[in-house]
Amino acid sequence: MANAWKRDKNQKLLAPKTLIITLLVLSIIFLSSLFFFFSSSSSSSYLQNSNPNPTISTKFPIPPFDCFKCPQSKPVIANVVENLKYPFLYSLADLGNLPEKPHKNIVRLLKGKPFRKPDISATIQEVLERMRADGKRDGFVVDVGANVGMASFAAAAMGFKVLAFEPVFENLQRICDGIWFNRVASLVTVFEAVASDRNGDITFHKLVGRLDNSAVSEVGARLAFKSNKEIAVQVKSIPLDELIPPSQPILLIKIDVQGWEKHVLNGAKKLLSRKPAEAPYLIYEEDERLLKASNSSSKEIRDFLKSVGYSKCVQHGTDAHCTKE
Repeated sequence: MANAWKRDKNQKLLAPKTLIITLLVLSIIFLSSLFFFFSSSSSSSYLQNSNPNPTISTKFPIPPFDCFKCPQSKPVIANVVENLKYPFLYSLADLGNLPEKPHKNIVRLLKGKPFRKPDISATIQEVLERMRADGKRDGFVVDVGANVGMASFAAAAMGFKVLAFEPVFENLQRICDGIWFNRVASLVTVFEAVASDRNGDITFHKLVGRLDNSAVSEVGARLAFKSNKEIAVQVKSIPLDELIPPSQPILLIKIDVQGWEKHVLNGAKKLLSRKPAEAPYLIYEEDERLLKASNSSSKEIRDFLKSVGYSKCVQHGTDAHCTKE
């Protein structure tokens, strides 16, 4: 028994770099668990006593997602975003392949750096700041395909109210993390639903390991990550025109739904047909491959937008920014 502590000669040990990353990630997970254990009573009280957007909450045809009743996501790995005028925190849903290849933001966190600034977060804040300078302060930001809240929290950090649509449950859990971290329960209302052109249930394809690429279209979901497992789930579908009353001011609509953009726009025809002074600024992803996977095209979308008065669309990378003159 004297040599019982000695390891087997054939046993493989983790490389030093991998071992360090593993230990650090486990430390973050442990500290996150402690944080939520000791703060559970205060966070629950905060969320329970908050009534998001009380002036219109009773008008919703579907109930908002209840973060207070939602099971806590775990592990929680969150951080502040770098280089934004109005900073916020968000929580990761996809962690990468641990421990060998963690998500890039986990590596940044371990190096003491903030999360990398998402392009959409900077864009949302720039657009809203211009609107605020022009005197447009009242109204909602609509975030369709909210993912983990990178656009929603960018707007809420500036004090704007947000209606966020996200059908992936794991992403909804991370949005709930962000609502607590950023103290914005009174500003952000979340719906577990797909914004589309019809009411009811719809099949949604969740991509394991790349939740940000999940889509209504099975082809679209697997377009860039063919080896990832795909899970079909049933989710609620609702047109924006049925959820947002005509009297409710909307400042901006952001749509990023992996090729389903045309269906979202079809379901928002009344909203987009408002006169120029009241029509929302529109940002949507315009990826021709994804649009084709959902049986639409950029030309079809541009023609539709022209028909409701959006005569000016400017390309910014893979996003289109459209306004009425």
